[in-house]
Amino acid sequence: MHFLWARILAGVRRLLFLVSSIIFVDAMLFTALTPLVPGYAEEYGLSKAGVGLLVGAYGAGALFGGIPGGLAAARWGPKRAVVGGLLLLSVASFAFAGADSALALGGARFVQGISSTATWAGALAWISVAAPRARRGEVIGTAFGAAVFGAVLGPMFGGLAELAGIRLSFTVVGLLTLVFAALASFAGSSPVEAATFRGLRLALRDKRFLGGLWLNMLPAMLLGLLIVLTPLALDDAGWTTFAIATVFFVAGLIEVFLNPFLGRFSDRVGRLLPVRVALTASVAVAIGLAVATVSGPALIALLVCAAAASFGSLYTPSMALTSHRAEAVGLAQGLAFGVMNTAWAFGELVGPSAGGALADAYGDATPFVVAGGLCALTLAATYRVAGRVRPRAA
Repeated sequence: MHFLWARILAGVRRLLFLVSSIIFVDAMLFTALTPLVPGYAEEYGLSKAGVGLLVGAYGAGALFGGIPGGLAAARWGPKRAVVGGLLLLSVASFAFAGADSALALGGARFVQGISSTATWAGALAWISVAAPRARRGEVIGTAFGAAVFGAVLGPMFGGLAELAGIRLSFTVVGLLTLVFAALASFAGSSPVEAATFRGLRLALRDKRFLGGLWLNMLPAMLLGLLIVLTPLALDDAGWTTFAIATVFFVAGLIEVFLNPFLGRFSDRVGRLLPVRVALTASVAVAIGLAVATVSGPALIALLVCAAAASFGSLYTPSMALTSHRAEAVGLAQGLAFGVMNTAWAFGELVGPSAGGALADAYGDATPFVVAGGLCALTLAATYRVAGRVRPRAA
């Protein structure tokens, strides 16, 4: 019995390493655009609204592919969803390498967003159903940590890609994703979950499930807004692409080290308190960013780091809440992660595009004030909801 358990855990560790590596590359490509934003804005004559649409194209693709990606993971198995997502990601990487217009770049980002939904839904469902129930939270947390680290290195990769050449760098990434697709295809098969729309209907009637979705959507809007406006502000102040990438690298490192602590803290005290702390800090950071737009680049750089800690801290408890409520109502994990991806994608689409448009019309401070207001309203809602449920459930 001990030997059998050891073999199961060894298989889970190998699969966890593969899944974590795949998610790492996917997340790195998502944030790689950040330091390249000012250069593309100048090259193609893009306004802040245009930059917002370029950044938000990824979210549009993820929104389009979120539910289909989750259904694919649930109906055909996580392994096939991962392989399919990686093949599509390689196509997007090659397209990005050869893009010669803003429209072509946006199209490549759109396809990348579609591929990401299948990859994430499949990868997280794959490791969730393969791991013993007692270790499921640990392995999901490890995989998500790899994604955060990939997102941390993304801006640095973007900065180095500009130095080495965009075409060469993204062609290499496209080849790397093909290698991962081959490795995933030879990995052990994963069980197929029963995906029913009854479970989805029950989940969408569950207020805590919907709350988890909103708490995935909100930080996507906040961080998308941050990616559009702060690189442009730092570029206007004379900062180089590599300096901007370094700011986001440091900000991401803060989030990497914060997430394990946050996970243990939320396990100990529940999901509600960490969410309230993160929302309170997010209100302060958003208002601070509104003020910093006229105060200078050094303050903006410091607040970008603070935003990574406050905005990003909403993800871990909200993902745990959504997954827990999906299991409670009988929704397949693959489809639950697909729905979660859709909520995140909507925020990633709205945040950059609407934020860029507001900044063009009323100045950079306005979208940050709106963001602070959304965080304040969400914080107030947590107290209202907590008053209607049992303390243990809250």
